[in-house]
Amino acid sequence: MPVVKVIFIILGTISLVLGIAGIFIPLLPTTPFLLLTAFLYYRSSQKCYDWLLRQPYLGKYICDFNENRIIPVKAKVISISLMWTSILYCIIFLIENTPVKILLLLISIGVTWHILSFKSK
Repeated sequence: MPVVKVIFIILGTISLVLGIAGIFIPLLPTTPFLLLTAFLYYRSSQKCYDWLLRQPYLGKYICDFNENRIIPVKAKVISISLMWTSILYCIIFLIENTPVKILLLLISIGVTWHILSFKSK
């Protein structure tokens, strides 16, 4: 197996882990990492790519997004809710610096707008 393919598989796996973590960690995007994983696996290993698409949740998520630019409503609600809950907690209880608070609010508004800009399923 050529070195480039091995590197792509490793990077794809790292991207997959980050994408899965993004399901649970606010402000860490899920979709771009999963799409990057699909691209890297497609370029390096048909076996890995097929495995990814066969996954009950992730495969459907990737196919829906690739084909129709759709994010399920449940995924939107969960991601936006978790993001705002953690951001507001940080702003209210952890961060004292006002410019940082404003920056976090602006980022959250931008991420919310971005998520809502996609069609829902």
